[in-house]
This record gives sequence, structure tokens and C-alpha cells, in this order.
Amino acid sequence: MVGADTAWIIVATALVLFMTLPGLALFYGGLVRSRNVLSVFMQCYAIACLMSVLWLACGYSIAFGPGESGIWGGLDKAFLAGVTAESLSGTLPEVLFFAFQMTFAIITPALIVGAYVERITFAFVLLFSGAWMLLCYAPVVHWIWGGGMLADGGIFGETGARDFAGGIVVHQTAGIAALILAVMLGARRDRMKPPHNPGYVMIGAAMLWVGWFGFNGGSQLAADGGAAMALTVTHISAATASLTWALWERIKYGKASLVGPVTGTIAGLASITPASGFVGPVAALVIGAIAGILCQEAVNLVRNRLKIDDTLDVFAVHGVGGIFGTIMIAVLGQGTWVAQLGSLAVVGIFTFVVTLAIAYVVRALVGLRVDAETEETGLDLAQHGERAYDVTS
Repeated sequence: MVGADTAWIIVATALVLFMTLPGLALFYGGLVRSRNVLSVFMQCYAIACLMSVLWLACGYSIAFGPGESGIWGGLDKAFLAGVTAESLSGTLPEVLFFAFQMTFAIITPALIVGAYVERITFAFVLLFSGAWMLLCYAPVVHWIWGGGMLADGGIFGETGARDFAGGIVVHQTAGIAALILAVMLGARRDRMKPPHNPGYVMIGAAMLWVGWFGFNGGSQLAADGGAAMALTVTHISAATASLTWALWERIKYGKASLVGPVTGTIAGLASITPASGFVGPVAALVIGAIAGILCQEAVNLVRNRLKIDDTLDVFAVHGVGGIFGTIMIAVLGQGTWVAQLGSLAVVGIFTFVVTLAIAYVVRALVGLRVDAETEETGLDLAQHGERAYDVTS
């Protein structure tokens, strides 16, 4: 099965990269105004490139190095020192495990893009994303997936945090960081204008859905029944959440929009992510059904009641979805309440503190928000010298 495992994770690695490029880029790009669509594409593309280099330089070592403190993995594997084509991580070539995890390190800071589009400086995006991946994301990876302090035998006892593919590691961290940046930035000046291209949104969501099979199924790190079950429950949760989101939207507003159910798809995918290696299809049905309504209500809370312009609802969909799925592992008896809730608390506090510190330092260095004229003109032309369309809106 070693050859089959390797072949499957090669495919899964490509699928997870496909989630960011072009999936997330199109999903987010369609949700903004036409004068800002290229800036979203640029942010996603540049983050993918920068995170790849930083993951090689030291991110992988921090996350999966042999550090014995439980806090971080150290720098022994910086630039893949000591790793050859023959080195193994379980049944996989370690260089392939490195590449698979690199795609997670790409998409996690890219998710945060949705909170600050249409009003942020490009320099801030690059510096913040790089620092955040190394100082926030990579240590959390080590704590949970790298045998660190939240894993089995760590601070919560023999049964540590259960997070199969990133409910805590990816979605909670990105969601909290997104909310912090949205508050720091303040609202857009014309935040009520609708998405410029719902078709892009649907296409991007569909790509994310397909890519998520690699995200969750690949996290089994083997070509076996566990990977097949993770893939299946991922699909069931996504489909169910899409339906409940559309139904709830129809009940509340009289119509089901296209953007609504495809956002529900992402809510269902985020919610099943931590549980996908531990539950079956019926549990996935339940998780997806609740996620479609829960995340929609979270959008309403953040956007309309708290008046926070988390532009593309990163916290409400990814943060709330990931937290909900993590808790459902304990509800369904597949993890302990202490480890699940305790890990959410530890990672939540750590993410809040580190994100805030990085954001303040980077803001002092390069600024945070573009000026009013740039925001009105659009980031495409002002920051990148290009337009997506002949006529802006």
C-alpha cells in the first residue's frame, strides 16, 4: 500500500493547492466589487508563493521538527535539512508530507483575505501573512499535529485534541485573525454594494468543494477506507449545509440566492473538517444540517448586530464552522470534552494575542488601510495598475 498511499497524497496535495488557486481566489473575487477583483486574485496568488518559500525556510521545521518542548518543533529541519527522497514520514516520502502540509500553510492565511479585501495595503498583506503563518499557524500545527502540547499525552492527558483536518488548526485560527483585522480596519465606505459576480462565487465554491476531498481525505495520509469515509462525510456535510442554508434564507427572506447556498457549502465543509476522520455519514448529515443555519445566523450577528465588516464572513463561516465541528467531536463521543474545549480555549487565546501583536507591528511598519481616494478608485488600479474590466462599478 505504500505506493498507493504516495499516489493518493500526491493527488491530494494538488487538490488542496487547487482550493486556493484558483478556488478561493474566484470565490472571494466574485464577492467583491469589480474594481477590486484583481487585488483579491493578487493577494491569494502572492500569499501562495510567499507561504511556499517560508514553509521551506522554517515553517515546516517549526510545525513538524523534533523539538521536545511541546511548544515548537525547532529549526533542525529548516530548508528540509536532512530530508532526502528516501526519508519517510510514516509510509510517505517525507518530502511529499512536507508538500501536502505546505498547501495547508498556503490556504490558512489566504482564508483571512476575506476579512480585509477592498481596503488594505498590499504590503501589509504580505508582511502580516508571512509573520502570522510562522508565529501563529506553525506553532499551533505543532501543538496538535506535530506531537506537541495539545496532542495525545500533552497537557490534557492521554487523549489530546481531536482535529482531523483543521477545525482548530486552520479554521479557528484564520477566523479569529480575520475578526481582529476586520475590527482594526473598520468598515468599508460603501459596504452595502452587492457582489459583482455571483457566478465567480459559485465556480470558486465548486472548486473548493472538489479540493476539500484532498483536504480532508488526504489527512488520513493513506489510501484506505478511512480516506474514503472522510471524503464521503465531507461531501454529505457540504450538500446538507447548502440545502439548510438555502431553506433558512427562503424562510427568512422569501428567496434563496445563489451566493447563499454556496456559502452554506463552505460552512458545511469547514464544520466537518475536524470531525471527518471520526464520524460516519449520518453524523455528517447532522453536522451539515446545523452548520447551514448556525453559520448563517453567525453572519447576521457579526455583520448586522455587531456591525463588524468582516467583508466575506470569514469568522462566521470558517471560524464558527471550525469551532462547531470541533465541539461536535465531543458531542458524538469521539473526543473528550476537556481536550476539545480546552484546546479551543488555548488556541483561541494564543491566536488572539499573537495576531494582535503582529498586526500592530506591521501596521507601524507599512500602514494598514489605503487612503479614501484609493478605496474609491479601487485597489486594482491604484495598487496594481490594472483593471479586470473596461467599465468599473
